[in-house]
Amino acid sequence: MTSRIQVLADRNNISYDEFIGEMRKRGCSEPTAEKLWTGGYETFSAFNENDVYLSNLRKAADVFKVGTGALLSD
Repeated sequence: MTSRIQVLADRNNISYDEFIGEMRKRGCSEPTAEKLWTGGYETFSAFNENDVYLSNLRKAADVFKVGTGALLSD
């Protein structure tokens, strides 16, 4: 299964290694960046303002220059 992040990465020609590197630059750990890459966060239905995944999703959205909502399910 392809995660939303993988779809955006494909559209923007960003490889797995580039994504992980960009997330590390923004202070995200490599294991967490890997979970984001594989879509591990997509199973959550309710995020709160202090949720660590939401914070890291903001970083991922910055990598792709999109709003955080683009990474969340409809």
